[in-house]
Amino acid sequence: MLGCAALVMLMTPGLAFFYGGMVRAKSVLNMMMMSVVCLGVVGLVWVLGGFSLAFGDSTGGLIGNLDFAGLRDTTTVVGGDAGIPLQVFAMFQLMFAVITAALLSGAVADRARFWPFALFIALWTVLVYVPLAHWIFAFDGFVAERGGWMANTLGALDFAGGTAVEINSGASALALAVVLGRRRGWPQQPMRPHNLPAVLLGAGLLWFGWFGFNAGSALAAGAVAGNAFVTTMTASAAAVLSWLALEHRLDGRPTSLGAASAAIAGLVGITPACGYVDTFGALAIGLLAGVVCQLAIRLKYRLGYDDSLDVVAIHGVGGLLGMLMLGFVATSAVNEAGADGLLYGGGPAQLGKQVVAVLATAAFAFGVSFLLAWLVRATIGFRVDAEVEAEGIDEAEHAETAYDYTPLTTTGRSLGAARTEETPR
Repeated sequence: MLGCAALVMLMTPGLAFFYGGMVRAKSVLNMMMMSVVCLGVVGLVWVLGGFSLAFGDSTGGLIGNLDFAGLRDTTTVVGGDAGIPLQVFAMFQLMFAVITAALLSGAVADRARFWPFALFIALWTVLVYVPLAHWIFAFDGFVAERGGWMANTLGALDFAGGTAVEINSGASALALAVVLGRRRGWPQQPMRPHNLPAVLLGAGLLWFGWFGFNAGSALAAGAVAGNAFVTTMTASAAAVLSWLALEHRLDGRPTSLGAASAAIAGLVGITPACGYVDTFGALAIGLLAGVVCQLAIRLKYRLGYDDSLDVVAIHGVGGLLGMLMLGFVATSAVNEAGADGLLYGGGPAQLGKQVVAVLATAAFAFGVSFLLAWLVRATIGFRVDAEVEAEGIDEAEHAETAYDYTPLTTTGRSLGAARTEETPR
């Protein structure tokens, strides 16, 4: 579990590279800093009270208590036969909260002020992420006697965060994009990624860390963890191929940006399902994710919302796809704690539970996130000035630039000229 927690932590700097390479050079540092600051903001919120509210004894299945505030009384062992120290479990879950918060930055790239974003993340973690994590991750009797309603009363399946992480980030990102509005010049002006190698590096780090994310959610080194590892790899591989095939068909070329986005789409789609489906179920989810998420990106131009780096299309739509597909391809043969979907001999009941979980998550996340973003905008301002947006956020917000183009000089002359003069004749 310590190793899996470290893998998931690596996903946040991986996301910084992934998102940083996708924006223009004049705002890359701001983009990366919005991921990095989540490690600080969410880390403190989680330790001080977030973990306790997410996994403490439940009030009506909606929120936990503050018994573990400050991570006190967490030296015990939880998980029955798994025997996981509660502090280790708390840190593993912290990394989920951090990466989910960091995902939101992709919706407001090129136009969000740094400190208002950090304030929004602190409020959002407490009021959006923590309740959703309690609903789906807090099982009765694991950490506390009573857990969340979605996992225990409803009985929805979500192995590693299709609701609290993926649909939540997609719906919250949509709310942010609506409140902040479009980037100036979008979509008329081209806003191409400035560093595609960084995008590919970030995607690789995310894929690497995702094995800790999904397999680690088994909370034990056993057959279910192994199945989650296999299905995670299978779905992402399938998504890469289906995405590139469709991209080639529609645009005439397969692109590196498409391959990186496809890998993430497949990983998102399999996240809720990795511990409940077999290899063929994972293959179906991955193939669909590569097609559906790509079409969702294309649809945003028709709908007119500026989700800069496609958090809605990849994480929101991909998470929804994975959650709903569980109603069709889940099988108790790989995990007795799961259920059988329609294609594996089960009835429609599980699909109905998945639909309820999806709708409840999306409505709650969008509604509360919209309100929080509006409050931040109305009080301290959320968006940079038009002049700053045109010139680049990095200088205005951080007094830095990612790339130094200043020519080297020696006593007022160019270095090349100085060397020429000093060359013996």
